Amino acid sequence: MGAERIEGVFQKLKAAGEKAFVPYIMAGDGGLEKLKETILFLDQEGASVLEIGIPFSDPVADGPTIQRAGKRALDNGTTLSDIFQALIEVRPHVSVPFVLMTYLNPILSFGRERFIEKCVQAGVDGLIIPDLPFEHNDVLSPVLKPANIALIPLVTLTSPIERIRKIASEASGFLYAVTVTGVTGVRREFQESLFTYLEQVKSVTTLPVLAGFGISTPEHVKEMAKICDGVVVGSRIIDLLEEGNKEGIRDLIQAARTVAAK
Repeated sequence: MGAERIEGVFQKLKAAGEKAFVPYIMAGDGGLEKLKETILFLDQEGASVLEIGIPFSDPVADGPTIQRAGKRALDNGTTLSDIFQALIEVRPHVSVPFVLMTYLNPILSFGRERFIEKCVQAGVDGLIIPDLPFEHNDVLSPVLKPANIALIPLVTLTSPIERIRKIASEASGFLYAVTVTGVTGVRREFQESLFTYLEQVKSVTTLPVLAGFGISTPEHVKEMAKICDGVVVGSRIIDLLEEGNKEGIRDLIQAARTVAAK
């Protein structure tokens, strides 16, 4: 399915007048059995896409919460091969698209072609790679395109609009609009200029635009989803999973559903 599965989800959401909710989870945090349980739960609760983090020792885009989750996963002995095996086992039971969030080093260490082959086997539909600059997409694009796996780029508050336009022109899946100048993590408030920036990002692409980084409350979800096509929530989902607070996760998902699409 690949990128087509992501595209299909956004088509259905648009037809239903709904916004996307994308939870981020760390593979191996709590063990790989927990990963499969969490995927099943989030699919059942109506997550639009799952962003699945690959634990890495130098996660430059991640704030303290996700760093700790990655360390717990690594301390559990989680490997990339183990993660792929868990995804292969759970994929037949869920329809939600899988997007892996990883850094470039684990891909190159695993082997570029072998990594993509395993992605295809595991039903992975897209990749988010924060430390892969747009100018170096050709490190992966020759193997991603034949496999029909979307390369989902990040654009930021400090990205000039012409650069955002250029990045968007070669993007697939969706455009990930970072809402803070910094790493991931729960925020209480956002810059006043954020909403102008989100409107600008929306104006230069026909792809869905999702806001992420720092979104942690149902109010944040509603605020961002009024402008964007949906939201990504990471650190708060990690905290809620650690607390066993499934109702809190349901509240976040429901908040996205209550915002009508334009």
